[in-house]
Amino acid sequence: MKTSSTIFSAILWLLAGWWGAVATAQTPTGSAPTQPSVGQQPTGAAASGQQPGAQQPAGTGAVIAQPGVTPGTGVAVPSQPGVSNAGNTPSINGANGAVNLQPTVISTFNSGLGAAPTGLTASGKPGTGRPFTLQEAIDFAVRQNINVRNSQLDAVSAEARIKEIKASALPQVAASASLTDNLIIQRAFLPANFFDPNAPAVPVQFGVKYSGNAALSLNQVIYSATLNVGLRAAATYRELAQRNLQASKVVVAEQVAKAYYSVLVAQERAKLLDYNIGRLDTLLNETRALNQQGFVEKLDVSRLEVQANNLRAERQNVQNLIELSYTLLKFQMGLTVNDEITLSEQLQDRDVADLRQLITPDPTFQYRSRIEYSTLETQVKLAQQDIEVTQKGYYPTVAAFINYGYNSGRNMIAQVINAPWLNFSTLGLSVQVPVFDGFLKRNQIAQKRITLQKIQNSSELLRNSIDLQIRQSSITLNNGLQSLQTQQRNRELAQEIVRVTRIKYKEGVGSSIEVLNAEAALREAQTNYFGALYDFFIAKIDQDKSLGRLYTGQ
Repeated sequence: MKTSSTIFSAILWLLAGWWGAVATAQTPTGSAPTQPSVGQQPTGAAASGQQPGAQQPAGTGAVIAQPGVTPGTGVAVPSQPGVSNAGNTPSINGANGAVNLQPTVISTFNSGLGAAPTGLTASGKPGTGRPFTLQEAIDFAVRQNINVRNSQLDAVSAEARIKEIKASALPQVAASASLTDNLIIQRAFLPANFFDPNAPAVPVQFGVKYSGNAALSLNQVIYSATLNVGLRAAATYRELAQRNLQASKVVVAEQVAKAYYSVLVAQERAKLLDYNIGRLDTLLNETRALNQQGFVEKLDVSRLEVQANNLRAERQNVQNLIELSYTLLKFQMGLTVNDEITLSEQLQDRDVADLRQLITPDPTFQYRSRIEYSTLETQVKLAQQDIEVTQKGYYPTVAAFINYGYNSGRNMIAQVINAPWLNFSTLGLSVQVPVFDGFLKRNQIAQKRITLQKIQNSSELLRNSIDLQIRQSSITLNNGLQSLQTQQRNRELAQEIVRVTRIKYKEGVGSSIEVLNAEAALREAQTNYFGALYDFFIAKIDQDKSLGRLYTGQ
């Protein structure tokens, strides 16, 4: 009979599928593939609540040349948009709206970025590769990233498993044929005289030397409580596979968004370096002219030359980190290192008042908005069905069968082939009732109840972890906003100080050391500003992830 093996296969399928699901859920808060890091966090330590292993921009900046001609490279750069009057320090474009990853429609979120006038590659030249906005990069990554593609294959495999368990409920048809050569026919012993119990037995052969058989059988399960639970569990298994796929997409969206912001912040730092190098070269030329006229000492020229050389060395380091930042972004998107891409968006100056509204709590948040929690709920459901499968093992199984075939037997092989074969057929109904299994199922159920309790405990732990993540991301975002506001003010003050010290130096009432110190303070303020801006964007991504609204696309 095929019935017992069919039911046993169904039970094994549920066990294997469930144990695999539980194994992926042991980390309540979810896990993300460790990704390579780039440089260091802009402001030092990683922001609180940030995912470990997430890429960080280089401490010195990185990524794309901008206004003017990069000294020492000859790379022409487009004019800088929005030059501030205070100290002639470049600023990025004005805002078009609040930074936000919308909780419902990912394809329309406002990332706080604006269209770049010219897409540039890591080399600082006009890009010929495919341009990507942040949204396009995320959409591309969820289609091409290896982890997502593997999750999609798991979903396809889950559909095949579902069809496999459903096939157990369909009629099972089998055909068989055999040709047997009875080399030594077994003998039966019969009494020589049926009326005389003391008469000697006579060995008699029953059978023929050659026999053939051909049959077709059909088995159909009529009632199996275990199989019925397995069929219901198929829908749960499909749901689990889809949630695992969605979880992979969320992780990829987070990684790509952080990598994209990292590149953009590095681009702005590279712009500032190029701009400051140009400013310093202008000052150096003016100082050389004053030195030739006897108004300043040679020492002032030497100080400026040292500063210019240091800036060029720093810019070269940034250029190397530009390449690495692009490589990381392409890796997260599922591209090869040789693929050419350009970024069609750039950072924009944001008003602090516009950003403040993003840190308000979400009153509509529910735990199941987090993909990790909804996945754990599905695993709880699957564990309950696993217990039910074992409990249904106490129920009887009813199956019907029908066989039809032909057979023949002769003492000559040719006669077996040529002689007519005789048909036969059987029709029946089988009932299997479990009576006693040595308390096997009872102990199995006890173990599975403990496993279910552990998953439920994990659900409680995950809720507490989500609460912590939401609180942590909110605090981090508040701190980031305050830091951004402070650094924005420091940048404005540093610009004014540079403007005043340069005027004093030209009029002969100030020293070159004051100018150099003011220029260095301005560069530090500019770097700190973009570092604070990057930290704010990363904190915003972490908050959206903690609220389950980072990526909701399909």
